[in-house]
Amino acid sequence: MARIGVDVGGTNTDIILETFSTDSVGAGTFRHKVPSTTQDQSIGVLKGVLAICDKAGIQRNEVSTIVHGTTVATNISIEHNGAEVGMLTTKGFRDILHIGRHKRPHNFSLHFDVPWQSNPLVKRRNRVPISERILPPSGEVEVPLDEEEVRQAVRKFKEAGIKSVIVGFLFSFLNKDHELRAKEIVLEEIPDAYVCCSCEVVDAMREYERFSTTAMNAYVGPKTSMYLNNLEHQLKENGIDADLRIIQSNGGLATVDSCCEKPVNILMSGPAGGVIGGNFFADLDAEKNIITVDIGGTSADISTLAEGDIKIMNPRDSYVAGHPVMVPMIDLITIGAGGGSIAYIDEAGGFQVGPRSAGSMPGPACYGRGGEEPTVTDANILLGRLDPDQMLGGDLKIDPSLSYKAIKEKIADPLGLSVKEAALGIIKIVNNNMALAIRSNSVARGVDPREFMLMPFGGAGPVHGPALAEEVNAKGVIAPPAPGITSAAGLLTTSLQYEVTRSYLCELTSIHGNQSEALQALLKDLDAEATNKLIKDGVEPSHIKLTRFAECRYHGQGFELRAEIPVGELSSGAIQQVIENFHRQHDIDYGYRYDDAEVELVTLRVVGESASKILEWKELAPADGNRLEEAFMYERETTFDAGQSLMTPRYDRNKLLRGHVITGPALIMQHDSTSLVPPGWSASVSRFGNLMISKSS
Repeated sequence: MARIGVDVGGTNTDIILETFSTDSVGAGTFRHKVPSTTQDQSIGVLKGVLAICDKAGIQRNEVSTIVHGTTVATNISIEHNGAEVGMLTTKGFRDILHIGRHKRPHNFSLHFDVPWQSNPLVKRRNRVPISERILPPSGEVEVPLDEEEVRQAVRKFKEAGIKSVIVGFLFSFLNKDHELRAKEIVLEEIPDAYVCCSCEVVDAMREYERFSTTAMNAYVGPKTSMYLNNLEHQLKENGIDADLRIIQSNGGLATVDSCCEKPVNILMSGPAGGVIGGNFFADLDAEKNIITVDIGGTSADISTLAEGDIKIMNPRDSYVAGHPVMVPMIDLITIGAGGGSIAYIDEAGGFQVGPRSAGSMPGPACYGRGGEEPTVTDANILLGRLDPDQMLGGDLKIDPSLSYKAIKEKIADPLGLSVKEAALGIIKIVNNNMALAIRSNSVARGVDPREFMLMPFGGAGPVHGPALAEEVNAKGVIAPPAPGITSAAGLLTTSLQYEVTRSYLCELTSIHGNQSEALQALLKDLDAEATNKLIKDGVEPSHIKLTRFAECRYHGQGFELRAEIPVGELSSGAIQQVIENFHRQHDIDYGYRYDDAEVELVTLRVVGESASKILEWKELAPADGNRLEEAFMYERETTFDAGQSLMTPRYDRNKLLRGHVITGPALIMQHDSTSLVPPGWSASVSRFGNLMISKSS
C-alpha cells in the first residue's frame, strides 16, 4: 500500500509517494514534479499522481490515501471570480459588510483601497434585510423571524440566478433557530442552492467578522466544491479509489465533504504544508528555532517557529484578499517573490522585481514557451547559479540565450548596465524584498533571528538561502533533503483535525458557580461536536485526541489570545491554570503581563484530532572513508553577490553522506533544487540529510 502527498504551487505541482510495506516492488519514497495547470489544477494533480505511481512501480489500486494542498479557494478570493452571493440579514444591519470596522488599511496614506468596499463579497443589492431579532446575553427572541419576508427574498435571488446564499443574523451564536429556519426556507425555494449560516461557519461573536467569514465561504464555495468533487471523481475513474484528504489553513487534514461544506477553512491550504514540512525536517536533527521560507515560482511564504511550535495566527490578523476571515490559520505571511517573479522598469524609472509572476505558462524566458520578460530564474541562469542542463535533472529544457536577451533588452540597456550587473540587481532586489518580509515576521514581533536557523525550500529556496540568512543575521541555513517537495512531504506528517467554537463572555477571575456550570456544559457539547466530526470520518473514538482552549483577554482589550484548558473537569484549580496560561501567553506575545488584572473569557475552542501515520525519513549512511570526490560532478563559472566570478564545483547531493563537509564556493545539485554555498561558507551533511550551511569560522 502507498500514500501520496500533492502540493499545487503557482509554477509546479509537487508530488511525494511513500510505500508502507518493505515487500512492495517500490518500497521507500519517490518524488516527482509536473507543471501546474492553472486553468484547472486537477489536470496537473491527476497527471502527477499517475506518473509517480508508474515511477514507483505500484498499481493504482495500491494507493490508500492522497493528501492534497491546494490554492483553488485562495485564487478565487484573490482573482475576485467567486460566486454571486445573496445575503439574508437582520433588518437595520444590511451595511455591516460595507462599514466594516471603519479602519483604514493604511492610516497615513491619502491613496488607499478598501477591499471590502471596492470588491465586496456580497453586492449591496443582494443583501436583503429580514425582520427578526435575538437579544443578548440570553438569546431570547424579541422579534420572531418573518418567514414570508425570507421566502420573498429568496424568490428574488432565484429570479436573479443567485444560487449561493448566506444567512447572517445578529447574535445567532446565542440562538441559532432563526438562521437554521431561514436556511430551510432557502432550500425549499432553491433546492440546489449553496447555503451557509454564520452560526455553522464560525459560531462566535463579532458580527462583522462572522458575516465576512460566512460571505467568503459562500463566495469561494461553489467553485471549490466543484474542483474537489471533480478531482475525487477523476481519481476514481483512473483506478485510484483512495481517501482524498485536504490540508486546512490550520495545518490539520479534513475530508472532501467537510471542505466542500466549509471551504473557508482551506484558504491557506497551500502554504500550510510548507510550514509543517519545514518543521518536520528541522525536527529530525533537533533544530527547534527555525524561520521557514518557501520560495516557489510565484510567491514566498514565511513563518517563524520558536521551540518547534507552529503558531496559529491571532484572529485579528486573519485576512484573505483584504477581507477578515475568522478561521484558524498558521501564522505566516506571503509576498510575491519567487523564481518566476518578473523584473521590470516601472513608470518612474525604478528597478522592480515582482509581485507579478510568469507562472508556469509561459514561465521564465529561458523556458522557451513564449515568455519575453526577465525573471529571477533567468538571472540565476545567467549568473551560473542554476545550470541549464540540470534543471529538473535535465527534464526541463532551458535556453540561456533567451535569458540573456530578456535581461539585456528589458533591464540592462534601459538602465545602462551590463547584463551581469542587471542579473545581480534582480537577485539583490528580490532577496531584499524577502528579507523585509522575514524581518516583519520575526524582528517586528520581538524575535531575534540570530537565535534561528533559516530554512529555505521550494525549488528556488536553497539558492537564495545564504544571502537571506546574511541579510537578516540568522545563525545559518538548513536546506532540507528534498527542498522542491518539502511542502508535499509536510502533507504526510499531519493529522486529521477539526476545530469547533462557542462564544461565552464571563470574567474568569471572578467567576461564580452558575457560570462554571455553564462553561462545563459548553465544553462537554464542544467535545462531543469535535468527536462526532471525526467519528463521521471513520475515526475510532479511542484514536481521538481533544485539546481545549479558552480565548481570553484583559478587561478592555479588543482581541484575545489562546490559553489551554487542562484536561478533565473545569474546577476552580483548572480555571486558575487557564488564567496563568493566558498571562504567560500574553507575556510571550507582547513582553508583559498584568497578574492582578481582570481576565475575560470570550470564546471556547476545542481542537479534535486523530494522529495519522508520520512520513518515515531514513538516516544517511556515515561518510567514514568515502571521499567527497565521489560526489563531484564538474566545475563551471558562477557569479556571486560581490560580483566576483569563480570556477565553482558542482556536487551530486544524492551521493553525499552523513558527515561530509563542502567548502564554498560550491553548488549542490539534485533533481528538484540547487543549493548554493558561497565563498567563505561551508555545508555539512546531517544525520537525516539536511544541509547545514553556515559561514566558515
